[in-house]
Amino acid sequence: MTRWSRVLLVALALFVRSTGVSAQNPAPGVTGLPQIAAPTAAAGTAPTVGGTADRNGTPYRLNIGLEGTGTQGEVSVALQIVFIMTLLSVAPSIVLLMTSFTRIVIVLGFVRTALGTPSAPSNQIVIGLSLFLTFFLMGPVFERVNDEALRPYLDGKITSVQALDRAGEPLKQFMLKQTRTRDLEYFLELAGQGPTAVRDLPMRIVIPAFVISELQTAFQMGFLLFLPFLVIDFLVSSVLMALGMMMMPPVTIALPLKLLLFVLVDGWHLVVRSLVQSFSA
Repeated sequence: MTRWSRVLLVALALFVRSTGVSAQNPAPGVTGLPQIAAPTAAAGTAPTVGGTADRNGTPYRLNIGLEGTGTQGEVSVALQIVFIMTLLSVAPSIVLLMTSFTRIVIVLGFVRTALGTPSAPSNQIVIGLSLFLTFFLMGPVFERVNDEALRPYLDGKITSVQALDRAGEPLKQFMLKQTRTRDLEYFLELAGQGPTAVRDLPMRIVIPAFVISELQTAFQMGFLLFLPFLVIDFLVSSVLMALGMMMMPPVTIALPLKLLLFVLVDGWHLVVRSLVQSFSA
């Protein structure tokens, strides 16, 4: 390296060193240089990021955990959210299996099949009618759930566990009223439990027994609905065979006669009234 090169390197090193010292400790009276202040924080407080703090300087924080709510017998907020999300996911099953919906939709499906019109009324109409009839029949039960469980819980008078127990009691009474004794005894036997008082029956015994009883009742009503239309099919087939019209499909003649009979006796009114009365018995 030449002498001039060594001189330039030494001068450059001195210039860089002097610049760094002046940036850290500026001379008094010199303006225009950036002032770098060390961050200060009050004792016991965390520094704020992006200005997310209130007027007192306390930063906003988001805590997500499974800590308790501080109230005895109360479930933490996080667990309550998980429980509510799970309940919403199984809500259709609750509506289908713990209310009058099962019997109604099966009976209406049998009516449509007995008439010989598999697409009239459509599935949307059958399910919609079954759903609104379910709301009509379950109205008193839902009112009890609201008065005894939901409203006191929202007012803070009872805990979430107490609200859940109170909400299940009206549904349990409704299901037990429609459940056969032999079905309850069968599931008690499967569960390995002895004779149990009605008020002490758990929901895991009541719900399957109620569903089996509802299926049995719905199929019995469907069989009775099939009988008059089956008689019409027999009569039409016999008349066509007596006339020698073997190539004529009996359904072509029987369908208008079934519809005429159903309209004359006001069939939908009779079916709906029978369904409503079957739950009040």
